[in-house]
Amino acid sequence: MTAAHFIELCPIDELPDGEGRGFEREGQALVAIRRGDRVYVYLNRCPHRGIRLEWQPDQFLDYERQFIQCALHGALFTIDSGTCIAGPCPGEQLDAVPTRIEQGRVLVQLPAA
Repeated sequence: MTAAHFIELCPIDELPDGEGRGFEREGQALVAIRRGDRVYVYLNRCPHRGIRLEWQPDQFLDYERQFIQCALHGALFTIDSGTCIAGPCPGEQLDAVPTRIEQGRVLVQLPAA
């Protein structure tokens, strides 16, 4: 078994507070949402249909910027846990990606492809 390794997603300063941004790392689509000094990262895939969440680049949040929103069906997911609270998949969750911040850099541990 190999040890888990983290890779750099981006400097934290490149994530505006209260915004979302999409990334591609090692062939996997990710969404990162910053809330103050916390960053939440999920696989960019709706659990309902397995499609990407955004309708335009980096457009992941609802109008009030309180929830992650799937562009296809309007499902709403909490930012801090990725749990669906409205739409066609209540109770299901986005796949969280282990994340940590070190020396101003956001690091993620990607799942095996």
